[in-house]
Amino acid sequence: MTRVGIGYDVHPFEDGRPLILGGVEIAHTRGLQGHSDADVLCHAIADALLGAMGLPDIGYYFPPNDASIEGICSLRILEKCAALAAEKGYLIQNVDSTLIAEAPRVMKHAPLMKEKIGAALGIQPDQVGIKATTNERMGFVGREEGIAAMAVACLEK
Repeated sequence: MTRVGIGYDVHPFEDGRPLILGGVEIAHTRGLQGHSDADVLCHAIADALLGAMGLPDIGYYFPPNDASIEGICSLRILEKCAALAAEKGYLIQNVDSTLIAEAPRVMKHAPLMKEKIGAALGIQPDQVGIKATTNERMGFVGREEGIAAMAVACLEK
């Protein structure tokens, strides 16, 4: 049986925080606001994986009011999703994602992101798709108020 899930996440920018995307720290004037490291890309992938398994979203497993996980690296969230998939007898076939941001430019970081995400999920980097686009200066992303990400995951039982 093949199962597919989709994920979406968004975080606003916040001064004084590092910008982490796909487990990689990226030079930028601001980071993203969140209870964890606010890695919007990993969060979208996590929700896609959980959705493919018919499970609740990452807020269920990593609630934003849980002080014990404040600042958690989002690669740990992906590791938890991979463990849940294995427990339920699923193999992760691939994940594909799109970052939506006016700035910074991120595609030069994609190979390292793919390595880190693949390692967290127990899959090869070529099973991880990462793309980036702008929002053509429209909406909150266009005004550079935050970054959004979309993802899809394919699992096989």
